[in-house]
Amino acid sequence: MTVQPEATTTFVEYCGERLPVLSGKPFYIGREATLTVDDNPYLHRRFLVLHDENGMWWLTNLGTHLSATVTAADLGFTATLGPGARMPLVFGRTSIVFTAGPTTYEVQVQAGSPNVSAPTVERFVGGDTTRGVPNFTESQRLAMLVLAEAILKRDGTGASAIPSSAQAAARLGWSLTKFNRKLDNVCDKLDMIGVSGMRAGGGKLASNRRLRLVEYALSTRVISRADLPLLDAEYARNQSSDQQ
Repeated sequence: MTVQPEATTTFVEYCGERLPVLSGKPFYIGREATLTVDDNPYLHRRFLVLHDENGMWWLTNLGTHLSATVTAADLGFTATLGPGARMPLVFGRTSIVFTAGPTTYEVQVQAGSPNVSAPTVERFVGGDTTRGVPNFTESQRLAMLVLAEAILKRDGTGASAIPSSAQAAARLGWSLTKFNRKLDNVCDKLDMIGVSGMRAGGGKLASNRRLRLVEYALSTRVISRADLPLLDAEYARNQSSDQQ
């Protein structure tokens, strides 16, 4: 990745409110903090802190049992920040999602300089093709896309936003049997190249494979926000054919 200096104001957004983050002044997030997100007793008083150090903005988890998911969807980046861990915020716009008790929260952070952009990929001509990334059919990509729709529309949305197979099938205008068949095909391809989480022990289908599939599709950029209009087009096409 390339680091590019950028003089961008740093701020935190939560529920439509924008709060500035000042250099040299730690910004705490919790139930009794600079940003008090809720009086939820399951949430630490000071759970996260945003602070600058050596010219970079850092996010540190001050908690003892809660984790936060940090996402920069446009760059295909997602990481879990566990208790006591810290990480630099170098992506410009970042979403932070965490759950305390029954409630899930999402905070947006716009971090100033430095800023990381997506790397420039050089295309090589000739030589052997690297094996590993399978070719997906249009319908297989649609199956992945519908599972990741909510996450692509809103950075940081957690695993609870991934639809069930029945919901995904309805969104596409497919039968449940068709969707499950496409999902099986995709998971089989990924299992063959060694992607974990596609199958459980004994060759059985993994219970959380939809989540692992979405993680894979986003991190490898098999799908992106630009593909989202394909969902409406597929649904409209199937509705039209049903009416004929």
